[in-house]
Amino acid sequence: MRLSRRVLLPIAAFVAGLVALSAAAVVTLVPQQQGGATGIGGPFTLVNQDGKTVSERDFAGQPYLMFFGFTHCPDVCPTTLQQVGDVLAAMGSKGDALKVAFVTVDPERDRPETLKSYLSSFDPRITGLTGSPEQVAAAVKNFRAYAKKVPSSGGDYTMEHTALVYLMNARNGFVGAVNLNRPAPETAAELAKRI
Repeated sequence: MRLSRRVLLPIAAFVAGLVALSAAAVVTLVPQQQGGATGIGGPFTLVNQDGKTVSERDFAGQPYLMFFGFTHCPDVCPTTLQQVGDVLAAMGSKGDALKVAFVTVDPERDRPETLKSYLSSFDPRITGLTGSPEQVAAAVKNFRAYAKKVPSSGGDYTMEHTALVYLMNARNGFVGAVNLNRPAPETAAELAKRI
């Protein structure tokens, strides 16, 4: 069966539009570019789990991982934090060269003491960061992440958020996303080459 040009042209335009839209979504959601030219990262001023003010300057000079989440997260956040801890352990002494920041997207509930208690279940090298809603929103924006408060039953709420683990270099430049969906020694070996 042969289709006329009048039928084929709209179909071809539709398919081309889907391909372009898919490519744009991949670039936006999973940044692939290496180095600091992606526009990912930037200044932030937050408070750690000990109540001390920290900024991107405190992370400069050493590569680091950054992950956005919250302490009431039912599965993604604790799983990711455990995976990060497993990778740090698999890196051995090289893991000490890598800082890790867990930035809450729920500053309303995640005060420094809450983060401290929550992170006590994970690798002690993971630093928890919180701040005012404006400070947290600025960090989320600078890392081109996503966070949204979503009401749930009984007047409670949850948070939708980006689940990407960012690898940043010693100059606060974005290196790439970390793949934790494989055995920890594989991720550890890749990170050891990239830091």
